[in-house]
Amino acid sequence: MRNQANSKKTRRGVLAGVLAAGVAGSVLVGGMVSNTAPVLAEPVKVEAPVENFGFADVVEKVSPAVVSVRVTQDIAPAADRRSELATPFDNLPEDHPLRRFFDVPGGPGGPGGPGVNPRREPRNAMGQGSGFFISDDGYVVTNNHVVEGGSKYTVVMDDGTEFDAKLIGTDPRTDLALLKIDDADRTFTYVEFDSDDAVRVGEWVVAVGNPFGLGGSVTAGIVSARGRDIGAGPYDDFLQIDAAVNRGNSGGPAFNLNGEVIGVNTAIFSPSGGNVGIAFAIPASVAKDVIQSLRDNGNVQRGWLGVQIGPVTEDIAEAVGLADDKGAIVTLPDTETPASKAGIQTGDVITAVNGETVEGPRELSRKVANFRPGTDVEITVWRSGEAQDIPVTLGNLASLDEAASADNQGAPRPSVDPSSLSGYGLTLTPSEDGDGVVVTDVDPDSTAADRGVQPGDVIIAVNGKEVTSQKEVRDAISEASEAGRKAALFQLRNGDQNRFVALPIAKS
Repeated sequence: MRNQANSKKTRRGVLAGVLAAGVAGSVLVGGMVSNTAPVLAEPVKVEAPVENFGFADVVEKVSPAVVSVRVTQDIAPAADRRSELATPFDNLPEDHPLRRFFDVPGGPGGPGGPGVNPRREPRNAMGQGSGFFISDDGYVVTNNHVVEGGSKYTVVMDDGTEFDAKLIGTDPRTDLALLKIDDADRTFTYVEFDSDDAVRVGEWVVAVGNPFGLGGSVTAGIVSARGRDIGAGPYDDFLQIDAAVNRGNSGGPAFNLNGEVIGVNTAIFSPSGGNVGIAFAIPASVAKDVIQSLRDNGNVQRGWLGVQIGPVTEDIAEAVGLADDKGAIVTLPDTETPASKAGIQTGDVITAVNGETVEGPRELSRKVANFRPGTDVEITVWRSGEAQDIPVTLGNLASLDEAASADNQGAPRPSVDPSSLSGYGLTLTPSEDGDGVVVTDVDPDSTAADRGVQPGDVIIAVNGKEVTSQKEVRDAISEASEAGRKAALFQLRNGDQNRFVALPIAKS
């Protein structure tokens, strides 16, 4: 009996200890006693495909449509290139014993007649890339940089058959080109562009091309990213893929698993010059429209607004009173443009085109370029604290002279002693021609220096008001401060380039 009593006491003690521990744990964790287990969200799970997987079926179908492109370039003889390749041996006497090493057979230095220095004869250089048929009558897509400077174009099929091709047109802005084979007796296997709008990051992609002259090479990978801007041009919107792409793949297609072209392989990122898993392809949506225009017209007709634009930073948005840092801030060139004719002004922020929001400069460029010249569009601008809709008839971008702009000649030298604009770290003086105020010195520890203001910059306007003296700069800043602005918007010019910088309001 005594043992049973002791056993019951022991069990009660153990149970009490367990309950005490549970209560203590509950108090420490949540402050309440609970026997309910926490409910967790389900982890992500994806059902893997069960069927056999491979690329062989796709490759077998599309390979006959992919070609190698050989480009012949004429190189001027050395004599025509002045003395850039000249050496002392060019002037050796005819009877000099070393002359025979520089003469071809047939001259006084060799049997048969007057000798000719082979370095002075015209010669050819050969380039190569990839391409693909988009029609059964012989139209071939490739890159502009593949055919640039060429005098003869040869298309090599996957079976080794060669055809001469003619150049239909090029578009350097998107780096696309179109060739044509004329052979009425031949029907070519071709592929089609797919809409890349539905292409998702992570989808499989197959690249077929001519890397290092090894025609018919196939690599596979995935779409790594969309919308890449690599600084190649104003319409950058590349697909990034990790299928192995090397020199010679340029102009070749990137296929989805349906055998449709989702991109044109154009560039690689590589410190070594070889594949490191980062390649860029022009999206099919861009290539399809450009190639159709080249096919129809021989060139690409794009709308032209005629503004220089920059991004709207958070500081610029604050300075002009915009709620969001979206849109493109405008500077107008000196020449007359569709924008200036319509009344768009320097300092306006373009926020929409035909009611569609503009996120930034790159998107504005693409939106305008999608319209044909002569199209009437409605440009929404933010000016003086309110939105305005301005109708504009677009010009023709193709009609512009695309020659390089004149060299930067620098800002005029100051003619009077400068004085400091305290609080900004800027030293200013009126310009010699009375147009703006010249920055002659910038404190390297100032906010102005951090935001790129440099000696030689000319302050043209502050918050949209033209300035010609230091006092006018101060007055414009004071007006911005009284209006509750936290920053003042400076319009700067250096040479023929305009830009905007927002500087926080400071006591001057």
